[in-house]
Amino acid sequence: MPRTARASVGEICYHVINRGNARQQVFQKQAFVELIGLACEHIAMRVLAYCVMPNHFHLGLWPYWDGDLGRWMQWLLTSHVRRYHRHYGSSGHVWQGRFKAFPIQQDEHLITVLRYIERNPLRAGLVEQAERWPWSSLGRGQNSQDNNIVCQWPWQSLRIGFGG
Repeated sequence: MPRTARASVGEICYHVINRGNARQQVFQKQAFVELIGLACEHIAMRVLAYCVMPNHFHLGLWPYWDGDLGRWMQWLLTSHVRRYHRHYGSSGHVWQGRFKAFPIQQDEHLITVLRYIERNPLRAGLVEQAERWPWSSLGRGQNSQDNNIVCQWPWQSLRIGFGG
């Protein structure tokens, strides 16, 4: 019996995560960042933040329409699996399981989650400054190849009330 589809509501922000099978390193980080951009060409998605670590990733996503999150993630993850198996001549599971998506309130909590996503390499001890991790939305300026892969950064249209 097939799994039921995840409920993904448009116009709600999500923190999306997934990890490599058995916590193995599954990324050529730059290639995955490029796939994020290609996924946005395939299905429109607002990417608020991203961080690609050696064995997992974090995404801050804001889909336009109901169901877009699942379709976008399916395209991204299956495209990565195909590239991974082709590159390594392998087969089998690449991902530990289904991706996890947590709704984010569009208030101060959203900013907290986006900071959490971008500070992940700092907490892991991989860099001394989060901006130095080139495979994140915070560090994308550090790696000139990343300048053309961003999907849409809708900060001007994002309405977050902090008072005053």
